[in-house]
Amino acid sequence: MSSQNFRLGLVLIVVSTVFSGTTLAQGNAEAGQGKVAVCVACHGQSGNESLLPNVPKLGGQSASYLLKQMVEIKSGVRAAPLMNGMLNTLDDQGLADVAAYYASLPAPQGAAEAEKLAIAEPIYKAGIASIGVAACSACHAPNGKGIPEAGYPALSGQDVAYTEMQLKAFRAGERANDDAEIMRTISERLTDAEIAALASYVSGLR
Repeated sequence: MSSQNFRLGLVLIVVSTVFSGTTLAQGNAEAGQGKVAVCVACHGQSGNESLLPNVPKLGGQSASYLLKQMVEIKSGVRAAPLMNGMLNTLDDQGLADVAAYYASLPAPQGAAEAEKLAIAEPIYKAGIASIGVAACSACHAPNGKGIPEAGYPALSGQDVAYTEMQLKAFRAGERANDDAEIMRTISERLTDAEIAALASYVSGLR
């Protein structure tokens, strides 16, 4: 199978599997602004202010992805110890409003380490066909902005340590809320050096 066909196949899987179950509520960003008091301590009002590597930047992330993560964290589908109980006061509409609020804010910007580009760029753009690793850009877009319509997240500007931690969590099976096990399948075929390089590379995408 050519790398082009491999990427196309993955995109078709993405489109056909995301949101195949529960219909999620539509959020209101203005309403959400008044519901983020519980979030601000860790994520900041902009969503991008935490200096902790285990706290993601939320500003500018797609509302569909943010909502999916919050619903699954609240229900226990996604393990996130720091979030335990933090979402219990929000109903489905409240979660959707918070997601819409953070999605409406400016996205963060990061910078890649130059020495890691040679490792990461070919993987991100073309994958590693010989071991069945699809191009990251197939789901996260060439500019790292994700595919909001399919619920796949933006990676551009994300904290490097957080992205590396999540890739390793997928690889270890500690995080298992990826549709069709796409992230678990890909990450288990990547080395520590490749994961670290990709985490740096995607942060600097524009």
